[in-house]
This record gives sequence, C-alpha cells and structure tokens, in this order.
Amino acid sequence: MGPFTLAYSGGIDSRFLAHAARLAAVPVNLVHVRGPHVASAESEYALVWAEAAGLSVRVRRLDPLSLPEVAAGSTERCYACKRFLFGHILAASEGPVCDGSNASDAVQFRPGRRALLELGVRSPLAEAGLTKDMIRALARRTGLSRPDQQARACLLTRLPYGRRPDARLLAHLAEGERVVEEMLMAGGFEDFPFRLRFCDTNRCELHLGREIHSSSMLNELEHALLEAGFSCISVRLMRDLSGFFDRTNAGLET
Repeated sequence: MGPFTLAYSGGIDSRFLAHAARLAAVPVNLVHVRGPHVASAESEYALVWAEAAGLSVRVRRLDPLSLPEVAAGSTERCYACKRFLFGHILAASEGPVCDGSNASDAVQFRPGRRALLELGVRSPLAEAGLTKDMIRALARRTGLSRPDQQARACLLTRLPYGRRPDARLLAHLAEGERVVEEMLMAGGFEDFPFRLRFCDTNRCELHLGREIHSSSMLNELEHALLEAGFSCISVRLMRDLSGFFDRTNAGLET
C-alpha cells in the first residue's frame, strides 16, 4: 500500500499499526482527533507515545455532539460520528487512510464500521486477519509497550441509546474513569478492563471485565465514585465490556 495516513487514537490497535509501519520502514502520517467524546487523558497518552516513538501527529479538534444522530442518542450515532470524523480526515489527507479495526471487530455489532466501508477507509489489521489477542501477542514479541492496554472506546458508548450527551456529562464520565484507573493501578491492577456507564438518568454502573477478589477494593471504588459526584453506583462483572448497549441488536451485522 505504501505511505498512508492513520486515524490514530492511541489505543493498542492503532499504536500497533503505527509500530508495525515503523518497523517495516513504511511512512505513516498519524492524525489524532480531540473532542468532547475523547477523554483528555487518552489524548495525552496518544501524543506522548507517538513522540517517544519518533512519530509526528497532526491533531484535529472536531465536535460530533452537534450531529442530529449523536445529539439524540440514536442507534445510528456511531455511524454518523464516523462519517463526520473520517470525512474530515480524508479531506485533509493524501493517499490511503487507515484505521485500527481488527478481525475481532468484524464479528461484533459495529455501526461505525459501515461508515468506514462506505468512505473507503482501509483496515490493514482486519484485512490481515489479526484478532485482538493476536495483536497483543505480536506487540509483546516486537517490543511494543503496554501490550495489555485496555480499550477506552469513545465516551459516547458509556451512554444508553436515547440519552442526550453533552460535553459536561462526558467530561464527568472521563474524570470518573480516571479515578477508577488510578485506584486500580495503586492496588496492583494495571491495565484492568472496566467501563463506567450510565444506564438511566440517575443510575451509574461500574462494569468490570475481570473479577476482583477484594471486598475492600470494591468498597473503595464505590466510595471514590460517590465522592466524585456519581450516585446510585453498582458494580457488575461483565463477560464482554464491548458493545454492552448493542446487545439488543445482536442479530445485526456490519
């Protein structure tokens, strides 16, 4: 494919693709989108890693909250958001534009994936048949830092369909997740899978991807979130954190 532009989030998939391009001496231009839908801590990590890797990043500030589908919390919010974000990236890029979608994404409900296909965005990891587990294994073998880095999807996915988002609410969620992550790391749970989600107007749930056999840690997490302004906190163990609100659409395919 030659030189390409990469929509770079700073997650394990896009970092691995940038890392692989560097190892293969393929020129790659990184584009990182900042906006209310992205936690500021995620953006900071993405930029710090790219600088340490010797890769330059173009930062685009885009706000998808004004899109009708996003503003209404529609089931098409991911589709509309991807069309909007990648439309801007494509308009300012030369050559192929790629993202970090992998082969595991193809078997899950991903409305945004349809937008990428329509726009002609390439997904080299998915095209190569690489699953998330394979990417982590290759990351370890090739010396990429944080191969167990957990996904921190768009903050909009923390809200149920029908919930109208605003920048203040999303910033509150990002701060809550920062508090949780810091406490987990302090307790020895580095790169622990979790999500903080609103399930209705007043009820917030902390979803854990693995069990924590420490009642004191669970109590501390709940107390910290209450102190951070979240009410009616409940903690749930979830087999699959990804696509929680899309389970009612399990029959749909990208």
